[in-house]
Amino acid sequence: MSDSTQRYTITAALPYTNGPIHIGHLAGVYVPADIYARFLRMQGHDVAFVCGSDEHGVPITIKAKKESVSPQDIVDKYHAIIKKSFKDFGVSFDNYSRTSAKVHHDTASDFFRKMYEDGKFIEETTQQLYDEEAKQFLADRFVTGTCPKCGNEEAYGDQCESCGSSLNATDLINPKSTFSGATPTLKETRHWFLPLDQYEDWLKEWILVGHKADWKSNVYGQVKSWIDDGLRARAVTRDLDWGIPVPVEGAEGKVLYVWFDAPIGYISSTKEWAEREGKDWEPYWKDENTKLIHFIGKDNIVFHCIIFPVMLKAQGDFILPQNVPANEFLNLEGKKLSTSKNWAVWLHEYLEDFPGQQDVLRYALTANAPETKDNDFTWKDFQARNNNELVAIFGNFINRVIVLTNKYYEGLVPQPQKLSKVDEQTIAELKAYPSVIASSIEKYRFREAQAELMNLARLGNKYLADEEPWKLIKTDVDRVQTIMYVALQIASALATLSEPFLPFTSVKLKGMLKFSAEENRLENYEKSQWDKISTRESLLPAGHQIGKAELLFSKIEDEQIEKQLEKLEATKTANAAEANKVEPQKDTASFEDFTKMDLRVGTIIEAHKMPKTKKLMVIKVDTGLDQRTVVSGIAEHFKAEEIIGKKVTVLANLASRKLRGVESQGMILMTENAQGKLVFVNPDEDGVEPGAAIN
Repeated sequence: MSDSTQRYTITAALPYTNGPIHIGHLAGVYVPADIYARFLRMQGHDVAFVCGSDEHGVPITIKAKKESVSPQDIVDKYHAIIKKSFKDFGVSFDNYSRTSAKVHHDTASDFFRKMYEDGKFIEETTQQLYDEEAKQFLADRFVTGTCPKCGNEEAYGDQCESCGSSLNATDLINPKSTFSGATPTLKETRHWFLPLDQYEDWLKEWILVGHKADWKSNVYGQVKSWIDDGLRARAVTRDLDWGIPVPVEGAEGKVLYVWFDAPIGYISSTKEWAEREGKDWEPYWKDENTKLIHFIGKDNIVFHCIIFPVMLKAQGDFILPQNVPANEFLNLEGKKLSTSKNWAVWLHEYLEDFPGQQDVLRYALTANAPETKDNDFTWKDFQARNNNELVAIFGNFINRVIVLTNKYYEGLVPQPQKLSKVDEQTIAELKAYPSVIASSIEKYRFREAQAELMNLARLGNKYLADEEPWKLIKTDVDRVQTIMYVALQIASALATLSEPFLPFTSVKLKGMLKFSAEENRLENYEKSQWDKISTRESLLPAGHQIGKAELLFSKIEDEQIEKQLEKLEATKTANAAEANKVEPQKDTASFEDFTKMDLRVGTIIEAHKMPKTKKLMVIKVDTGLDQRTVVSGIAEHFKAEEIIGKKVTVLANLASRKLRGVESQGMILMTENAQGKLVFVNPDEDGVEPGAAIN
């Protein structure tokens, strides 16, 4: 590589192949990663942009059981859908692989085996949750329960998606098997553990000191919190029959934990790409001069910033990530995106409903990207972004420039005359945009960078509107030549600078401006397309022939948006109907079982939201026996002042449990109404129907 060329390995989180890609995935990971990779290539850098399907996750086996097919059937189906969707959407992976590929099985097995032989694991026999009915150990997402950190009652055995905490299945309060719904028991099993606690001092130095200034605050904050809580050894093997077999003797019936296996998929995908292209893969993972960047969503921060780096450090042969620019979550029409509840805009369906409009979605998702906080996607905003910005600003400017050039000069770039102060100022502003946009991209501020691109289009529109060449053409022909020349330079810059954000638009605009013909004539054509905008006097020289005008963007009509809103409304209705189904009666309980429960009517006398949590409310209840504290996950449904004085049903003799350091001495019985809102168990409560489950 030359002195000015940098080698980059860019990874995008491996999607689970238990369903298609939706807009949350795109906004959080794949659009920003693609913008970054395209930008670096335009700078002339050496880029390996890799991804692949994660096919060994527990969600795949759950999906397979639900559909009564094999896990392989599931991964084959969704791998094909996901790979095609990414290609059609213009995500420019250098390689999109899959973890069922032989190269990945071999790479992951070799990685584990070296660590095993180097004594990097701890081998322990521990008690794990076990479903007696299903005859199955309950790893990760085979078990759900209440998060001990935030009180979310739908936490998984590996992670709480509400607060982002990484968990072990045995951490859950009131765990339930996702196979049978049964309460699991504890059973002994032998596994290999990665002793994260042994790397705590190194992580503090590497992250808390070394990356405090350059990692995003949301990433740094979550990692610091996790380290401050104290690290524990984490199992890297599981008792499952789907995955990569543990490659050591005595490990029959065990596979590599998916979060050990999956990130190694970045390495195996790079190997696959390098072999196909006749390259050497090792510099992309072993050369200290290579910059490794992980693009992920916030639910993967712990795995990419702590667990995978510890794996790389322990293995000893690989470089560490320079940055992990994780985004927050994107909501849809005010509600959390949910694959299981079909509350999503699926990429493959969008491409069918809006053919040829990939860039509109890319633009809308980038303009509203959840870079520092959760954001909301609405179809009305999507329509407004297209009609009021892409069509009315960007598209309008390009159309006027090309139409007028063809009308006045038969498509030839005119010879400019003497530049006015306005012309010189406009050209100076134009030449500043490449560095401004580049600076934002290099800081992973893609929303800001795209806004600057649109400001360049605004500059062009304002310049034309102020100079009015359509009026001057009758009185000052020489002046119009200069105006159109300057406007064409702006159009040319937009064709190049839009490529990372709007790749299909860029290709179309370059075709209209006949870029290839111009570039072939240039003798010392600079390698960096980006930098030439600031350094060359002329982007489209006088005499260059451009093509005819075509519409870059089309207006999106109200009817198209209503169709999408109706689709979501149908999903909402179906979900409500599903929620209103009366749950089947549970197994018969004896009278003795019932008498063990001490149910009391209590009155709430104090309440306040627990600090730094979304869901937890700390409640003091007068049970008649005493005044006790109960921690309940209801803060998103009620304000503290609303519930003081409420009579509630309390399970008084439930074993106490600490939640975020507060001892909870019972449970308040709640249910959901038809709208999915939590309500207290009270026969007179509005919306509570006969048969509603008490939980």
